[in-house]
Amino acid sequence: MSEHAARAAAPPPDAVWLGLDLGTQSARCVAVDSAGTVLAAASRPLTGHREGRRHEQDPEQWWSALAAACRAATGALDDPGRVRGLALDATSGTILLADASGTPLTPGLMYDDGRAAEQAARVNTAGAAVWRELGYRSMQPSWALPKLRWLLDHAAYPADARLLHQADLVTWRLAGHQVASDASHALKSGYHLLEERWPARVLAELDVPERLLPDVARPGTVIGAVCARAAAATGIPAGTAIVAGMTDGCAAQLGAGALTPGAWNSVLGTTLVLKGVSPRLIRDPGGVVYCHRGPDDTWLPGGASSSGAGALAREFPGADLVRLTEAAAACDGDAVTYPLVGRGERFPFRAAAAEPFTLGEARGEAERFHAHLLGVACVERLCLDYLDLLGAPVDGPLTLTGGGARNPYWNTLRADLLGRPVRVPEQAEGAVGMAVLAATADGTPVRDAAAAMVKPGAEVLPDPARTARLLPAYLRFVDELRARGWLPPEAAAHARARTAPTHHR
Repeated sequence: MSEHAARAAAPPPDAVWLGLDLGTQSARCVAVDSAGTVLAAASRPLTGHREGRRHEQDPEQWWSALAAACRAATGALDDPGRVRGLALDATSGTILLADASGTPLTPGLMYDDGRAAEQAARVNTAGAAVWRELGYRSMQPSWALPKLRWLLDHAAYPADARLLHQADLVTWRLAGHQVASDASHALKSGYHLLEERWPARVLAELDVPERLLPDVARPGTVIGAVCARAAAATGIPAGTAIVAGMTDGCAAQLGAGALTPGAWNSVLGTTLVLKGVSPRLIRDPGGVVYCHRGPDDTWLPGGASSSGAGALAREFPGADLVRLTEAAAACDGDAVTYPLVGRGERFPFRAAAAEPFTLGEARGEAERFHAHLLGVACVERLCLDYLDLLGAPVDGPLTLTGGGARNPYWNTLRADLLGRPVRVPEQAEGAVGMAVLAATADGTPVRDAAAAMVKPGAEVLPDPARTARLLPAYLRFVDELRARGWLPPEAAAHARARTAPTHHR
């Protein structure tokens, strides 16, 4: 290794990196040093408005909340002058239109806003060949390009209006002028990740002017520097490098250090999101898995389920979850509840009519709670089985992150049903992942930054005897999904085949 390469193998030891995260409910800033120690962190709440299929937020609130979080975090540092770079993640598919000065012209249409069903049909007709080439085959109404077309269908905008992804509004304010969007957020707007350009023919057919669309850079690219006005608002030193970020799911993956081919990160929050690493683009005939571009010419396949821990909040409101977990662990039942947060599923299969159900008897609150915990584990295993069916490498290290990973019993149950070791990183979160990406501002490769900054945490090993006892419950779950017509037969057959004793992981 050359002297220069040796120096580039880790971020500068005296530097501090900021990871900024715009979620649904809060804006967060963490300050992390080059050894991965979180020196300061702060968050501020966000609010939104839901009405039917619509979900909106005020874009100005994104900036005010994040600026306040940054002031609090940088104010807690002994020496804010050590801050060298920042990167930002935000929710995938959230957009707005702004004028030439960056002032919002519309509310922020959030990641799960489903108003654009009619526009999605038009988008999928016009872009069928491109979406097939990119592997996801079709866009859902909640994706950015259908929502952009909806905005254009329902109002007139100035000639200099432009599309902004959620992160773009903040990077514009930080730099004091518009800077490039990142390819991760641009994916759901139709950006051609293979050719690294906007698909001009498709956009012309959809009557979407290319002048609306931002320039795009790969994640990890330095796209600007913090201006004096933003420095005053945020406490971030002027001149700090702004590094093109990624969507929240990819950010969590970076924060978990899941960057080698075959590695996966499972984020269990309100819903379950799986993101992994592949040396090649994964194409999904079912259209539920899509790929971001990763570092070092890798691809990041994954998907977001409509199932997850949000079902617990709905079914056990106000419950003492620690007490319930202890009681559930004691009963250790094999009843399974399909833990949909709402109606409809999007990964590992697409079924608009899907709804919760329970298999087996779950008597009493503790058994019902356990059935939900086991149901999430079943969905998680089915996601990995479906990814394996598509040819994605799934047998590398698996990390568990998100709020659900703070429950040790649930982690053990998930490892046992999966029949494979899992690791729970010490402080994996999207904001930490963005601090890791920010640390590439001086040329440090992202894998080296992650190796230096991500703390691997505890490993959870499966109990083979319990795996064997739980697998029949998983197969009942798979068979029920198939019988209801939601899970395609080939996916069900593959999931069943992977439980056979002769199958080697």
